[in-house]
Amino acid sequence: MKDAFATIITAVGEDLTRPGLSDTPERAAKAFEFLTRGYRQSIDEVVNNALFPSDSNEMVIVQDIELYSLCEHHLLPFIGKCHVAYLPTGKVIGLSKIARIVDMYARRLQIQESLTAEIANSLMAVTEAAGVAVIIEAEHMCMKMRGVEKQNSVMKTSSMLGAFRNNQSTRNEFLSLLQR
Repeated sequence: MKDAFATIITAVGEDLTRPGLSDTPERAAKAFEFLTRGYRQSIDEVVNNALFPSDSNEMVIVQDIELYSLCEHHLLPFIGKCHVAYLPTGKVIGLSKIARIVDMYARRLQIQESLTAEIANSLMAVTEAAGVAVIIEAEHMCMKMRGVEKQNSVMKTSSMLGAFRNNQSTRNEFLSLLQR
């Protein structure tokens, strides 16, 4: 990866012997490895058996989980927040694990639509919940820094599974609780 970054820097017309750039290929490779660390994680590793018996069957919501990802089309960042809800059926997942699941999938080359679905499907499979809802709101640098250059655009995506898809009142409860 270091060599690839050296090639890119040279291709844009820069001099790799310049003091500010001499170590950049190595730093950029380390940064890119960090930004894509989700490829080196698995859902089992992330959850780490943090599922606990519970009689609760009421909605659990974790709101405003910040996320950072890279658009698979331009390798530019998209930055935003994720809201997750689920309806437990006999077990709950450790609170931090929800944020870790978001991070695991966000730290891969992505499109927001896929990211939203991956988080929802994964949480549904792990918790065996009656339903899972995920909403992501993000700003895409590929739209802000290049292309149409629209500075105030925000993309919103949702994935509603189980009771959140099949029961309008459950979906409405989730959406109304996000507004508080």
